[in-house]
Formats: sequence, C-alpha cells, structure tokens
Amino acid sequence: MADVMEEYEKEAGCVPILHPEEIKPQSHFNHGYSENVSRKNHVDDYSTWDIVKATQYGIFERCRELVEAGFDVRQPDKENVTLLHWAAINNRVDLVKYYISKGAIVDQLGGDLNSTPLHWATRQGHLSMVVQLMKYGADPSLIDGEGCSCVHLAAQFGHTSIVAYLIAKGQDVDMMDQNGMTPLMWAAYRTHSVDPTRLLLTFNVSVNLGDKYHKNTALHWAVLAGNTTVISLLLDANANVDAQNIKGETPLDLAKQRKNVWMINHLQEARQAKGYDSPSYLKRLKVDKEVRQKVMLGTPFLVIWLVGFIADLDIDSWLIKCLMYVGVWVAVQFLSKAFFDHSMHSALPLGIYLATKFWMYTTWFYWFWNDLPFATVHLPFLINTLALFYNFGKSWKSDPGIIKASEEQKKKTIVELAETGSLDLSIFCSTCLIRKPIRSKHCAVCNRCIAKFDHHCPWVGNCVGSGNHRYFMGYLFFLLCMICWMIYGCISYWRIHCATTYAKDGFWLYLTQIAACSPWMFWMFLNSIFHFMWVAVLIMCQLYQIAALGITTNERMNARRYKHFKVTATSIESPFNHGCIRNLIDFFEVRCCGLIRPVVVDWTTQYTIDYDQTSGSGYQLV
Repeated sequence: MADVMEEYEKEAGCVPILHPEEIKPQSHFNHGYSENVSRKNHVDDYSTWDIVKATQYGIFERCRELVEAGFDVRQPDKENVTLLHWAAINNRVDLVKYYISKGAIVDQLGGDLNSTPLHWATRQGHLSMVVQLMKYGADPSLIDGEGCSCVHLAAQFGHTSIVAYLIAKGQDVDMMDQNGMTPLMWAAYRTHSVDPTRLLLTFNVSVNLGDKYHKNTALHWAVLAGNTTVISLLLDANANVDAQNIKGETPLDLAKQRKNVWMINHLQEARQAKGYDSPSYLKRLKVDKEVRQKVMLGTPFLVIWLVGFIADLDIDSWLIKCLMYVGVWVAVQFLSKAFFDHSMHSALPLGIYLATKFWMYTTWFYWFWNDLPFATVHLPFLINTLALFYNFGKSWKSDPGIIKASEEQKKKTIVELAETGSLDLSIFCSTCLIRKPIRSKHCAVCNRCIAKFDHHCPWVGNCVGSGNHRYFMGYLFFLLCMICWMIYGCISYWRIHCATTYAKDGFWLYLTQIAACSPWMFWMFLNSIFHFMWVAVLIMCQLYQIAALGITTNERMNARRYKHFKVTATSIESPFNHGCIRNLIDFFEVRCCGLIRPVVVDWTTQYTIDYDQTSGSGYQLV
C-alpha cells in the first residue's frame, strides 16, 4: 500500500513541497514576537540590516530608509523572491501597503514554486494579509508551480477562514487545480479535522467529482489518507460509495488494501444503506434509518408494558417470571445492537417519555376513572393534560430560535467579517456560515445555530432556545403536576382496593402488601417517582438560572468561554441579570394592564453588548 500511496503522491502532487524560501520566512514569522520585543534593545543594529531581513522582521523604518535611498521594491533577491513575498508571508501589512505604493507588483511570481505573495500568505494562514492583497487586486485564481490556486492551498493546510473568504469573493467551490484536484479533495486528503470539509459541504460542493488523472473522488482521497473524520462527513453528505477510480477501485477496495476495519465497516454499511450488495431482508431493515428510528421509539412502549405485565401475571413461581424478564432483556439487547442508531440522539429518550406517559394515561383512564370524583380530580387532571400536551407540542415542534440566512447573506457576512478582522470561529459558525449572535450556539445534535441556546433536550427531541424556552418551562411544570396526580391516583387505588396493615405493621410490610395487591400499579408508581425526581430537579435548576442568575444552561456550563461573564470560584456575574422579579417578567413576557412591561429582545439579531453605566439594567444591547 505504501507503493500505491507514493505513486498517487508523485503523479498528482499530493504532498506540497516546502522549498527553502518558504521555510525561512516561516521561521522568521514564528520568532517575530521575540524579535519585535528585542527591537528597543538593538535599535542601532538595524542600520546594518539589508532590506530583506528588515522586511522579514517588519522593521518599517529601516525598509523605508533603504527604499528612499533608491532600492527598487520590484527587484527580487538571489532566490528570485521579492520584498512583497517576504512581507506577505510574515504578515507585515504596513510594509505591503508601503511597497505597493512604491510600485511593487502585487501578483509577481517568485521562488522555486513560482508563487505569488498571495500564495505565500495563504500557505501561512494569514487571513488579514489575504484580504489586504486582494484589496490591491491580487488574483487568487492564479496557479503556482505545483498547479494550485489559493483556495486549494487553503484547503490543504486547513485554513478554514481563508477558504470561506475566497469562496465568498467568487472562487468556484469546485475549482480544479492543474492536477484536477478540487478543494474538497485536498481537504479530505490533507486535513484530519471537520473543517474545512464541513464548510465546503455547506457551500454545496460537488461531493462526487473525480480528479483528472486518477478519477479519485474526495471519498477515495479520504480513505487513502485514513481520514476517518472526513469519511463520516462525506458519507453523511451522500458521497457515492460505489464510485470507481481509473483502476476500477472503489473506496471500499482501498480501505481493504489498507486493512482498516473501521473504514471497511462504515463503507460496507453505507453500501448496504444504498441498496448495494443485495443484503438480506433483516439487513435491509437494519440499515433503514426510518426503521431504526421507529424501533428506538417503539421499544420503550413494549418494555414498560412487559415489565408490568409479567409482574401482574397470576403465576406463583417467581422463577418463571425471572426467566421471562431474562427473555425481555435478551430481546432488548438484540434490538439495541441490531437497530439502535446512536446518531439519533433524541429517539430513545423521546420514546421513553412518550411510552411512560402513554401507560400512565392508560392506567388513569382504565383503573382510576370509576374510583375518583370527576369535578375535584378528573376535571383538573384533564385541564392539566391539555396544558401539558400544548406545551410539549410547542417545545417539540416549534422553532427554538434557528438563525437563518440566505446564500447571498452568508457570503456577505463572511466578506464583512474577514475585511474587518473578525472572521473568527468564536463568532462565526463554519457549518451554518453565519455570524453567531451573542448567547447563541451551534447544536451538534440538530446541526444548526440556536439563538439564546439553553440545551438540546432529548425528552422533547428539540433544542431549547429563545423560541421555545417558555414553552419548555410550561412543559416541565405541567408534567410535574401530571406526575403528582398519578402518584395521588396510585395511593387512592391502594386505599380503595388493597387490604393493608400500615398502622399495625409499618412501612416496609405496607410496600409488600401494595406490590402484591397490584404489581402493575406498583410499577406505575415507581415510574412516577423516578420521573418526579428528575423533573423536579430540572425545573428547580432552570428556575434558579432564569430568576437568580439570568443565564442559560449553556452559559452556566461554559461561562469561562464568554468574555461578557465575570466568573469567580463561587459566582457568575451576568450582564443579563436584572434581579429576580425583572428576570421572570422578561423571560415569561408577563404583562398586566400596562403596569408590567417585559423587555422583549430578538436574540437572533443581537451580536454585541455595550455596558451602559447610567441605565438601571447595567447594559445595552446593540
């Protein structure tokens, strides 16, 4: 396989060569800070420096002195490298402006790789320099001695922000270099991280193009590099697992040559999901995502019923019941291994929630309806049910605050951020291609940016953000009330139908008596207690964060990442905290005849905070 890799690299130029002229300036750049610090101690020494060295270290005064004395800024050095090249690779923006004003040619080719200054800046990942050179007319589509344009170099070296800027400025996302390699192919082969591949996929790149010489797709190149991260991204983007290169090899063939078990398994699963290999009926079911989701949602319904049903059977032998429980466990293990898809993070918790509530309501209407009064018990329970279903539906299906933008808006945002020096992944989402508003976060489960992100809740199968957080709190409150009603119903059932000696024999014997009286009811009671505990803890944590701290769950967990929070060992000072009462009024948008007016903020459009010392709120959103 090593011979195969070497052949590919030689023929397609897959390994960029670092020539002396590119190694030296990189060294200068890496030590630039220490050199700049030492300037004050060696000011007199600069008078002996030649202009190349002064340019590399950014000594503007010395460079200007030599140019004013007659040095031609277009004159290359002995390595055929111009001053503009040296300034570009060392990110000396002020010198680039000066040299161009003195007649330097912005697209001058130089060095062993016959590259432009823009190529050099791109290799080093200097976005500010790329922006500056392109403002002066540098052409990013020019190719260097290896046949690569700037977007190919940026993809090779994993400079995601530069890839985004070049595409936003009009570079073709599917541009081929001299060897027929696209940016996606280079990213798949050279960059072992989600970016810039994820960014390129967001730009609707052609994922199944083949290169000019080998006809390898991006998936072929990812397999050749053993790039498992990118392989997953490409498969999710529907890359053709059956594509053949010029030798008739598919990505699976290359994976088998490398003897990589992970790649082989994932590619085989992808082929089966596409209907290749004529899998058996069971295998087709296993690879069908819709079937897997239905199994994950349906399994809790069956398990909860079986646990109570087996316990309720009129069988005296607990050995038989234990064997039946073992059978249930084996069946669940089989379903888990065969059908459960851990990429569907919300399916199983959502199934557990729906199944629990289904059997609780079945119990209520089948066992409790005739025993309890309608006006004082059933009517409040039904009203609570309507409120619960409404808030659950709104939490589950409503927009949690998805930040949306058109293709044109995305490109405009990238250009604006880059040209203002703000194209940083802390405020720019490389997946959604949007500037992230303050308090927002990209949800890895939903794969979208959510305004005022709190958390992704598997129990409702949705993110909780600015659009549905109030409904989520309503859901928790009415769910807690419903569970309390269920506990009351169980206790009432035992009081009416079960003979107990609690006053005489104590609590532990009472438990055995009610369990023996109706095992199903006891099972429902245990479910109610379990859900009561986590719902009560969750609603208390949420209320504390909303009322006392004025922050979200995400902000509380990651407060140190956000500069607008002041974090100590015992507290978090939030600019969004206006006091308990005001926090609650604003969160729930409480209004009362004009006496109470909430401050309503559109968190999908708020990007910065200016602190306002004169206002009572302590801050001002802009």
